[in-house]
Amino acid sequence: MIKQITLGELRGMTDREGLILQGCGGDPQEWLDGINGLLTEEGILRNGDQFREASVFEHEGLTNILFHMDDVDLDIGKLAIWRLQTKPEFGSMWLSDYLPNRLGVHVDEAPHAAEPQKPDCPLIGQDGNVFNLIGIAAQTLRQHGLADQAKEMRERAMGSGSYDQALGVIMEYVNVTSVYDDMEDDEDEDWCREPEYDEEMPEEQVFGGMGGMC
Repeated sequence: MIKQITLGELRGMTDREGLILQGCGGDPQEWLDGINGLLTEEGILRNGDQFREASVFEHEGLTNILFHMDDVDLDIGKLAIWRLQTKPEFGSMWLSDYLPNRLGVHVDEAPHAAEPQKPDCPLIGQDGNVFNLIGIAAQTLRQHGLADQAKEMRERAMGSGSYDQALGVIMEYVNVTSVYDDMEDDEDEDWCREPEYDEEMPEEQVFGGMGGMC
């Protein structure tokens, strides 16, 4: 179900979580169908589930779509990586980040219940070698006084049977962010527009597209 909402209605959604894509020109139903198909292929939407609710709103000259995450079977870790990867194209943001940062709404408790509190670790944009990523994550944990967790994470990740498994272990200990996350909004020129959905997505994988570990 897709509905048009006002900014006032959006401001009232402090108890919900969702994924916001900015600059969504064209038919909202095509966006809903396209994102459901894309995230299913990526293994982010699981067990045949999909986004069933989407809300369209206008802000600062852009048409934006909020995909509601309530009761949707999602791989939150993979979705977080996808969100960071697609920020240049779609201005992808969590609802709980959009409300305070774009609308100035104070959110007492950001509803990231599916994502435990972990130190932010800028891995997106780094050398994708898995040993480099493990080292950066371990250093981040130590800097936050979590030396025991750093040691445990390193041992588990190094003992993983594949690159994806190692990344999964890393993401249990740190909140993966991008080295570009701290850039000023006016530097992110690419997403402030009305893109067509069929624009080519980046082929390069988030972590450098490395193969499996030996």
